[in-house]
Amino acid sequence: MLFLSKRVKQDFLATCERMRHGTLHLSTPEGERYTFGAGDPVAEMRLHDWSVVTTLASRGDIGLGEAYVAGLWDTPSIEALSQVALLNLEEFAGYAYAGFWATLKFRVVDRLMRSNSRRGAARNIRAHYDVGNEFYQLWLDDTMTYSSAIYAAGDNDLTRAQNRKYDRILDRLSDGEQVLEIGCGWGGFAERAADHGRHVTGVTISPSQKGYADARLDGRAEIRLQDYRAIKGQFDNIVSIEMIEAVGERYWPIYFNTLKQRLSQGGRAVIQAITVPDDYFPIYRKGSDYIRQYTFPGGMLLSSQVIRDQAAQAGLKVVGSHGFGPDYGRTCATWDLRLEEQSDRVRKLGYGEEFIRNWRFYLGICAASFNVGQTDVVQVELAHA
Repeated sequence: MLFLSKRVKQDFLATCERMRHGTLHLSTPEGERYTFGAGDPVAEMRLHDWSVVTTLASRGDIGLGEAYVAGLWDTPSIEALSQVALLNLEEFAGYAYAGFWATLKFRVVDRLMRSNSRRGAARNIRAHYDVGNEFYQLWLDDTMTYSSAIYAAGDNDLTRAQNRKYDRILDRLSDGEQVLEIGCGWGGFAERAADHGRHVTGVTISPSQKGYADARLDGRAEIRLQDYRAIKGQFDNIVSIEMIEAVGERYWPIYFNTLKQRLSQGGRAVIQAITVPDDYFPIYRKGSDYIRQYTFPGGMLLSSQVIRDQAAQAGLKVVGSHGFGPDYGRTCATWDLRLEEQSDRVRKLGYGEEFIRNWRFYLGICAASFNVGQTDVVQVELAHA
């Protein structure tokens, strides 16, 4: 056992020596300190047990997150550490991805046990959104918006940045006032749209979100507890903000066909989506990751080309696209800071340390991914082909 731990340590330190980007300060369970690389970003990792490394080797970033939630390692900044890891992904490839059997297990869980059928989707969404509106109110902005904001130079206000995102979407729609929102959340977009003279029919499968949205809108929009596949009729415009990530690959054709069938001739659909690069999508598709396992069960990101292909198969065409990934990095970092500031109040709601560490790991790795370009967020405009 001692030999195994020594070998694990030697292999990991040798891998760190090959870093080419950024700086890593590493503290070992024995109290030793090492510095690898040079320049920005600068990250620190404190290992409390060498089992973290063996978990990394067998379970990839899923194991890294599990070990963090369990308190087996710490860092002042998950975002900075994740940036260093992503910038040196080639060097850390042996630790970044789960092994064959673990990957196979994760894929079975993702695509079969957590499939987003109508029943499965409701269960998966409840797992993330129905943890209590009070929790989200502590760290989201006043609009209760849980999607990327769009910042302006010199303006750090999150609420204004969220409304700027909503206004850009509204500006891209056709003149018709009847708007269908697929995945309306807590009603932030519906409220902004109502202020601009639009009437939104919003659908969600989260009872907590519906209750909150109904109360805030007070009749100015119609909020339904309904699966997108059950929607009837046609609408002048369709908006769907970061809901497509939760659809799942098996149901992408149904989602895009729903857009096609529900969109009036001459209308516009604006989809805000988190994407991975086109050339990375085949690798991403074959595996899993911490977010798919613990944050959004059953979900999967698309690439810009996949969106174009799926839209075309449904009889739609892309008529505009705007990417703003760095804004999402900034949004996630802001959420993480607000969550840290409210951590005592989160505990008073009855949530334990593992719950908080899970959320902070998720927000930190997301901020890093957007900032280094591993993921992007786009507003895609669709029309009938």
